Amino acid sequence: MPTQKATHQATKQHNRDLVLKTIFSQDKISRAEIARLTELTRPTVSEIVSGLLAEGLIDEVGTGSSMGGKPSILLSLLPDSRYLIGINLAQSRFIASIVNLRGEIKKTVEVSVRGGDGEKAIELVYQILDQLLKESYKPIVGIGVGTPGLINTRTGIVLRAVNLDWQALPLARLLEERYHLPVRILNDSQATAIGEFVYGGHRSDGNLIVVNVSHGIGAGILIHGRLFQGDGGGAGELGHILVEEDGRRCRCGRRGCLGSLASGWANVQAVKQLPGLSAITSLDLVRTKFDAGDPSVQKLILEAGRHLGKAMGGLVGTLNIKTITLTGDVTRFGELWLEAVRHSMQTAALKRMTRDTHLEIGRLDYRACILGSSAYLLLNDYSLLFRQKDN
Repeated sequence: MPTQKATHQATKQHNRDLVLKTIFSQDKISRAEIARLTELTRPTVSEIVSGLLAEGLIDEVGTGSSMGGKPSILLSLLPDSRYLIGINLAQSRFIASIVNLRGEIKKTVEVSVRGGDGEKAIELVYQILDQLLKESYKPIVGIGVGTPGLINTRTGIVLRAVNLDWQALPLARLLEERYHLPVRILNDSQATAIGEFVYGGHRSDGNLIVVNVSHGIGAGILIHGRLFQGDGGGAGELGHILVEEDGRRCRCGRRGCLGSLASGWANVQAVKQLPGLSAITSLDLVRTKFDAGDPSVQKLILEAGRHLGKAMGGLVGTLNIKTITLTGDVTRFGELWLEAVRHSMQTAALKRMTRDTHLEIGRLDYRACILGSSAYLLLNDYSLLFRQKDN
């Protein structure tokens, strides 16, 4: 009997989430249309809608066109009925935002990050969250964090984040204990992929690879609208794939890793070695030289793009996903760099496969990680919206 009760409860939650997901996907929709799209009975839809109205998550917003009978009442999500916090723990700055249920950013706080002190990094996370939670946007129902490194998303532990000096850090537990809110942690490239997927105009059941080329290099992979993380949660860790045996020294200690040849950090380090350019300290300065037509800088940046393209060819050959989006700081080199990546990708895999692959630069910049980490809180499970209303 307890099993039957649990199964009944799970079915009710599944149906509720299905109705809510359908309303999320539409600007306005009637009960009859929800029933048609979800294949649930009209009485079931009406009961669920009544509950969502009582929760203040949706509202009746007018009537639809009539085919001779009674006009249907239209329903719409109330985007400011709940709020989420999304955090992007980028290399040089931490950025966090309060986001409503339509992905509209309401308030953003950021702090500069210097050095690799793990304790100071945690304190900065607390600092930006403390500031955001003083804002008037209520209720906040969860915190999503996109962080560099290898993450166990199930336990919320940062297994290793070299740049932040974190190892086996139970970040989700630390934040939950401090703020008494549900917390989800995932790799920043995976969060960026979710952000681009959900808010970049892609089909909700489609496939997408997003490659984040910033201080390091990582990919997020969505298959049929679901994040694919692999058996150990590390799917998409491209930065330490060996692409040149005698290449530059990587921060992991090996030589020739993709990240040591094609990341933003690698590009800055390589340009500094060029004659007369030892004062170059940032990717902005590298871009200035690149845009000015400095031949040695352009040669180096485009060669880095070709190294990245080889890895893209491997992704095409392995997954055959037809849309690959590039995001991150290095995309600032624009179409010339993108064409170097594309050409190298096309020579690294079968022409028949790469010919059908669309390679593009993402639309959302740093916001993709923030929006993706907040969306991850609700991905395939809307339970957080019903657990608390005051905080």
